[in-house]
Amino acid sequence: MFFADVAYAMGAGATGADGAANPLTAMMPLVLMFVIFYFLLIRPQQKKAKQHKEMLNALKKGDWVLTGGGFYGRIVEMHEEEVLLNVGESDLLVNRSFVSNVLDKAPKAFPAAKNDKKKK
Repeated sequence: MFFADVAYAMGAGATGADGAANPLTAMMPLVLMFVIFYFLLIRPQQKKAKQHKEMLNALKKGDWVLTGGGFYGRIVEMHEEEVLLNVGESDLLVNRSFVSNVLDKAPKAFPAAKNDKKKK
């Protein structure tokens, strides 16, 4: 048995004088993983949610928006939790939280935008 002494030496690990492992050393990988997850996943998600909430609070009548379902429309009326959108020749009542983006201008192929140009 050539390697008995080597195997015994390798099995000792990080132990103190009494033979017990240091609890701080044992917890270090978990703490490090949590810190990495916080900065890579949790913090950016919280920042994005805060920006979305600010965008929803800044909505006003007449804004062009894109909903989470892919509908483009112009805000006609606003209520506490709902928004009435003009989506061409009809109106849609959607929950305010489903508005995903506010657009700078009307989409190119939007029929109501063409009607707005004729009115002016």
